[in-house]
Amino acid sequence: MGLDGHDRGVKLIARALRDSGIHVIYSGLWQTPRSLAIGARDEDADVLACSMMSNSHLVLVPRLVNASAELGRSDMAIDVGGIIPQEDVQTMLDSGVRKIFHTGTSMDELVETVRSAVKPRVAQYEGNAALARSISLATEGRAPAEAPRRRPSTVIGMTGSPGAGKSTLVAQIAAESVQRGEKLAVVAYDPMSPITGGALLGDRLRVDFGRVDESVFYRSLAIAGEDYDALPEILELIGGAGFDRVIVETVGAGQNETKIRECVDRTAVVVVPGMGDSIQMDKAGILEIADCFVVNKSDYEGLERLRRELKDACGGRPIVETVATEGRGTETLLETLFG
Repeated sequence: MGLDGHDRGVKLIARALRDSGIHVIYSGLWQTPRSLAIGARDEDADVLACSMMSNSHLVLVPRLVNASAELGRSDMAIDVGGIIPQEDVQTMLDSGVRKIFHTGTSMDELVETVRSAVKPRVAQYEGNAALARSISLATEGRAPAEAPRRRPSTVIGMTGSPGAGKSTLVAQIAAESVQRGEKLAVVAYDPMSPITGGALLGDRLRVDFGRVDESVFYRSLAIAGEDYDALPEILELIGGAGFDRVIVETVGAGQNETKIRECVDRTAVVVVPGMGDSIQMDKAGILEIADCFVVNKSDYEGLERLRRELKDACGGRPIVETVATEGRGTETLLETLFG
């Protein structure tokens, strides 16, 4: 939070928590108090853990506590770490922080502190906080019966191989949607460890919540394989909360991972130059399920070859070229996906 850039330490802690069976939402660096509070609320987090080294804790931490309360999660545990002088500790505890971590804290202590924040989930909130909790309960097979339900008007599946740029594309679409005055919901899947059950969920860090704020509801979920059993109900809960446009971003997918097509209205398959030769295009699987092809990183070498091979294989389906990191092609993609 704040003007902070010690990403190596943050990632080390995140991986250690993941390896302990915890689902970690990685928000990225240089977050504002409000963007962190929005993320923790929409992800239905048990604990919001923030770190800083910029000597701004007496200003930013109270803002974080207040933002969490304003957004409907005054009950969320907030833990703070970094270079915190001892004489400031009590002031921060009095402001609503649960615990302060100093240098030298062991990883075991961090893990146990996170686990101690976990409580049985019940339906108890309002607004987006209620939607976030309902989604959590739906993943456990016990979504609240009283939660409003409605299928969103358009649900887009965004899939493709790891590293194709799906998350960055979704972030650009989110920014463009908000600029047009439209709301958008995103469900982003990342893989769950088959060994510990932990997960590192890092897709939302591509979205600038300083720009999109609450116009984008973004929920990260861990998944084993292609287990989309809860997704139809999650989509109905999102629609019931007033979102008509939804993007479902899959885990980095291989050739035979096609189940997402059963849950969405249209599927966009993201490809990049250099993905393979023409024989790869003809193989059965993920390319067959595309209603739209997105050629991302279209500034890479090999674009002309990929363009030719896609045209041979696409059968008239739309092909949109993008450079997600620069926002190129985003408007065309948004119109192609949602009309």
